[in-house]
Amino acid sequence: MIAARTVRTLVPLLVAALLAGCGHPSGVMTPIVLTAATPKTSQVSMLVATTREPSGDPATLFTGERSPKPYLTAVDVSIPPKRAPGTVQWPKRLPPNPATDFAVTSVKEIDTVPQGRAWFRQNIQGGHALVFVHGFNNKYEDSVFRLAQIVHDSGMQATPLLFTWPSRAQLTADADVKDITILAHSMGTWLTMEALRQMGIRDGHVNSKIHNVILASPDIDIQVFAKQFAEMGTPTPKFTIFVSQDDKALAVSSFITGRVSRLGAIDPTVEPYRSKLEAAGITAIDLTKVKGEGLNHGKFAESPEIVQLIGQRIITGQTLTDSNVSLGQGLTAVVGGTVTTIGNVAATAVAAPVTVLEQPIQGNRRPADETLQGDLKPQPLTQ
Repeated sequence: MIAARTVRTLVPLLVAALLAGCGHPSGVMTPIVLTAATPKTSQVSMLVATTREPSGDPATLFTGERSPKPYLTAVDVSIPPKRAPGTVQWPKRLPPNPATDFAVTSVKEIDTVPQGRAWFRQNIQGGHALVFVHGFNNKYEDSVFRLAQIVHDSGMQATPLLFTWPSRAQLTADADVKDITILAHSMGTWLTMEALRQMGIRDGHVNSKIHNVILASPDIDIQVFAKQFAEMGTPTPKFTIFVSQDDKALAVSSFITGRVSRLGAIDPTVEPYRSKLEAAGITAIDLTKVKGEGLNHGKFAESPEIVQLIGQRIITGQTLTDSNVSLGQGLTAVVGGTVTTIGNVAATAVAAPVTVLEQPIQGNRRPADETLQGDLKPQPLTQ
């Protein structure tokens, strides 16, 4: 356990690190036009749902304030050809240079349910959807670029959806969507678990289209997580958690909450965690030996190997004990209570999104011309 003096030292370092992560220019959401002279770039198309207040400025789109109605936006992001996997190349000046920077190339408001469904039909990849539930302490543009980076670097064949605040999209009711993976990070894992718990209480189980739930650096009380997991009902989705005992942000969180152990900082190879994970059927991947910088709180996103592990194996339901897992040596996974060495990777820290999960809608199908305000009526996550 980290001494109080050590944690008191970490608190200002945590604040400094978070502030340091905000050094890029703001207002990058204004689309640029790619020309014939532009080097070949990669494109990531995503659907973004938010209940943030519109800013009225196309450079930022939304503020950090809450709106009484939800908004849905289709966003295309261009990713430069020469970059280190696991990084977001923020422009040093505006407008961005697509040859070297991440850049928005299209922003389209989705005003009606039929428009949203049309976007899905055009962009759905094999019926797979990835829901990235991001932090309310992150700017809109931060989460857009982070999701674009994860999708591109992972090589995942899934349609990306970004939720920036709780809303009630009909994702599970869309016939084009066959399965859903939820990726939650940091403090938002509590809100993700709470949404799934309430779904389980309401319906008796989690919606069957939700196949995978990935909790990265979960900043959640272990006992609270266990209670939420138990109340989801059965069957449960496949759960994977990324943990690290050298996570400084979780050390601070534990100190602030009265030294309550955080799920993301456990050692999954020791008891009682090993047996409890086995009983619950949860896979734990220990990133403690993964080299990190700063807070060690976001190794999952900036390590090319880990991002690819998420995109090409976990989402598709493959096990981590197959002989063709090639991440080197030293990365530990606990699968079904068995400790397995699956690799050794290097990574650096990433600003942690504090995440919130939408809840699916129920009831009869609404008229096709209904606006998103009615279809996406906000609902509290707590009872």
